[in-house]
Amino acid sequence: MKIIITISGNTIDSPLDPRFGRAAAFCLVDSETGEWTVHQNPALSASGGAGVQAAQLIAKLGAQAVISGSYGPNAANTLSPAGIEMYLAPTGETLTAAQVLALFQTGKLSKAQTATHAGHHGGGY
Repeated sequence: MKIIITISGNTIDSPLDPRFGRAAAFCLVDSETGEWTVHQNPALSASGGAGVQAAQLIAKLGAQAVISGSYGPNAANTLSPAGIEMYLAPTGETLTAAQVLALFQTGKLSKAQTATHAGHHGGGY
């Protein structure tokens, strides 16, 4: 399975970035092989629509699931119809993408069915 984890660096050992649409980067991990690549988020500095732009990139990368700390309504409304599952990473502690992946693989992350916040509508995060 191809999984995206929102991160604030450029390796699988980078810290989780709890923001989906405004995450610095996305770590794409193949959960079967362990191979990973990092993709910068082109929506990071968008004046609006960051969640949609980020979700479109995730779909283009072929991910079947995303792990982040929160999802706005535009992101959720783009990811869900694309069949991309949304999982919630714990945000009260500093975890790396590798640690978040381990939590996912052991079934310790909950799935988000809808948006987890009202959105920011271009106001930044």
